[in-house]
Amino acid sequence: MAAQNIDDVVDGLADIVREAGRTGDRIGYFAALYRQVTVEIRAAIHAGLFDDGARMDRFDTLFGNRYFDAYDAWRRDRSGPRCWRETFGLLDDADTVIVQHLILGVNAHINLDLAVAAAGTGPGADIQPLRHDFLLINDILARVVLAVQDSVDALSPLLSLLDRVGGRSDERILDFSVRESRAEAWHNAVLLAGQDEEERAATIERLDSRATVLARLIARPGGLVRPALELIRHTENDDVPAVIGHLDDAVRQATG
Repeated sequence: MAAQNIDDVVDGLADIVREAGRTGDRIGYFAALYRQVTVEIRAAIHAGLFDDGARMDRFDTLFGNRYFDAYDAWRRDRSGPRCWRETFGLLDDADTVIVQHLILGVNAHINLDLAVAAAGTGPGADIQPLRHDFLLINDILARVVLAVQDSVDALSPLLSLLDRVGGRSDERILDFSVRESRAEAWHNAVLLAGQDEEERAATIERLDSRATVLARLIARPGGLVRPALELIRHTENDDVPAVIGHLDDAVRQATG
């Protein structure tokens, strides 16, 4: 699929969520999170909250198409960026808990795709005027992620174990991942915006490699996190369609 505007991105994500709910495919977990983020960004565009709403529509469309391209490549022949292959490759793994699927999607889409989409929206010197709106998009993302984490808490009663074994009593698991990544994504966007085609290809390869390493660490953590994840898995909701529906309604639940 190829989106032409942000409405197409919302519709494409809704289609993935709907089909995943019908078939019980865990790909719907991250797609549900991403759909809600995109709906909120579209609302912010319509409300005039960005410096340049038309530019944000283009940005979000490029960003969305990065995900759709990875999704289509995986469905077609298991190809695409390595970090997305790591992410999609765990969809049938019943030992991977809900929050891992979400963080894996966030990792690939922010640590690889976000910088590429930003540089494509503002090449060269045009990247700097994008900064304010770029940061606003990430604030929207973090807000939706917190709503989704509240939803995950209801589905995974022992999820707080990850905070305890990680020594992060004041951090939220998903928000931690987002906030660690977004500042670096901007740095990489500025770098990409000033590079020629060959240099960009090398930088994108480096970003993909790093995101792939992070994906493997998220999927197969060591130390006390591993037994904590085993406990979480045995107590969380394993009804995939029900989980997708709950996650896809997270923002409405948080605001309603």
